[in-house]
Amino acid sequence: MPEMRLVVLRGPDRGHALRIDREEVVVGTAASVHLRLTDPTVSRHHATLRMTEHGILVTDLDSTNGTRVDRRRIQSAYTEPGDAIDVGSTRMRVELQRGRVELPLSGSSRFGPLLGRSIAARRLFSLLEQVATADVTVLLLGESGVGKDLAAQALHEAGPRAAAPFIVFDCGAATGSVIESELFGHERGAFTGALDRRNGAFQEAQGGTLFLDEIGELPRELQPKLLRAIDRREIRPVGSDRARSLDVRIIAATNRDLKREVNSGAFREDLFYRLNAFPISVPPLRERADDIPLLADHFWRTFIGDDGGGIPASLLPELTEYSWPGNVRELRHRVEQLALLRPREATEPQTAPRASYREAKAKALDAFEAGFLAELMARAGGNVSEAARLASMDRVHLSKLLRKHGLRGH
Repeated sequence: MPEMRLVVLRGPDRGHALRIDREEVVVGTAASVHLRLTDPTVSRHHATLRMTEHGILVTDLDSTNGTRVDRRRIQSAYTEPGDAIDVGSTRMRVELQRGRVELPLSGSSRFGPLLGRSIAARRLFSLLEQVATADVTVLLLGESGVGKDLAAQALHEAGPRAAAPFIVFDCGAATGSVIESELFGHERGAFTGALDRRNGAFQEAQGGTLFLDEIGELPRELQPKLLRAIDRREIRPVGSDRARSLDVRIIAATNRDLKREVNSGAFREDLFYRLNAFPISVPPLRERADDIPLLADHFWRTFIGDDGGGIPASLLPELTEYSWPGNVRELRHRVEQLALLRPREATEPQTAPRASYREAKAKALDAFEAGFLAELMARAGGNVSEAARLASMDRVHLSKLLRKHGLRGH
């Protein structure tokens, strides 16, 4: 990408500049941001600037005093080098330099189960390759359906802990009353119903990797205990007076913007810093549209077998022209629908059906439900109540269907 720098034109930090050598930079007053300002009207995590093929995407992080591009207050907007960007009382602009910044790209079109030949995919694979063998905490960021869970599994399998357990703990699925026990374990008699001692996710992952999915959903009251476990490398099960040492690698993932959550007070800043040791953004499918034919062909062969050949070329226009708000998960569901409903080839041997009518119908309905729900939740921004309204469905019934298909909402 072109070499650029972010220059402060007005405010207490006038004259300060940051060379942009990454895809996203964060501006604010917190110690962890890339351009740290001293302006008291600037929030701790105020705004991000993301370099994209469409320009520089400026996003306000629900700051107190707002972000403006060319004096217009924005939530998210594209800008170009030379445009004025105001955060609080500080004015900045991006300036083009003469050189170029070469972001490293992987030479491979896959990393574990992840596939892609696009620049965005190969950039992601390069970052994953860099951190796979390091025993550092990784925070995977991205929209629902982009494959953060596959990235976490691939990191584990490519690292030195591959032979040890890979334990997934979904912070959004556990209920508030038992989540502490499920995460840290409990002793017999620790609470009503605790008839036996139980290991929690941390102990089950001993020697391996603990994947904390949907970390942004972790209740505020449990965040200090998680921070303590990560910092001290030890846990104390519920009802126990003895700490147990840990040897676990932490990988966390979220579709929330934790910087916004920190600003609002919903997520502890010290825990965010601890998890954010090596953040990796998994791009949405619309930013790697060149990969759609490759992914669609892979899913097609997965569903019908390699003997059936690749996905018919006649189906690709429908797939490549759609924006896929549900990302790779939605694409997979749609290809499965197309594979199940495909017409039989005239040359196919007339053998007995592989499944009964009832089984085939149930499988086709299941695929339809999954694709419909993924698109519905994307349209509703992940809000279950809004999705129920859009689909004219009962919210309780919709929640059951979402759990059935492994989809989440709030």
